[in-house]
Amino acid sequence: MSSDPADPAAKPPSLAAFERTLETDRDLWVFAYGSLMWDPGFVYAEHCPALLRGYHRSFCIASVRHRGTAERPGLVFGLDHGGSCRGVAFRVAAPAIAEVLAQLWQREMVSHVYRPKRLPVRLSSGTVVAIAFVVDRSHPQYCGRLDLEEAATRICQGVGGRGRNLDYLSKTVEHLRQLGIADHGLEALLRQVMSCCG
Repeated sequence: MSSDPADPAAKPPSLAAFERTLETDRDLWVFAYGSLMWDPGFVYAEHCPALLRGYHRSFCIASVRHRGTAERPGLVFGLDHGGSCRGVAFRVAAPAIAEVLAQLWQREMVSHVYRPKRLPVRLSSGTVVAIAFVVDRSHPQYCGRLDLEEAATRICQGVGGRGRNLDYLSKTVEHLRQLGIADHGLEALLRQVMSCCG
């Protein structure tokens, strides 16, 4: 399938449906909470710390492509229901939206374990509506909340098309530290993973 954003016939149906909800002359905000924070892979006009309420960052998705394989699955983040999540919001200028959405769909919507939603996120300057990729709890890759040892074991073994699962975790923790965000659960998990992998 072509990923040419200028060709409507080439777009995945979920992308075409999402684009119909947008005002084409308005900039788009994207909420990042995992690897998109430190490796967005798309052009943006600005970025800033952001808070999303009603969802939390969780290692709740079995990764069989980007950070693992079907035989040795890793773990990646999803936005799961409940709590809140601190991350980064990226503003995409209106002329770049079609291209950026095509890139996001190619990266995030491979197996449709995520549901793209437009949700309010809080910035220091006020509230904006941003696209966020929320986990689909009915999807076979959803694995819920794993205990520390099980999560660490999966992360230690995970290697996929975008690299080692350990790097995915450590870079996310490092970026959260740079943002001044204390995530004690992820810090504990990283210690456990380093102990297992060592």
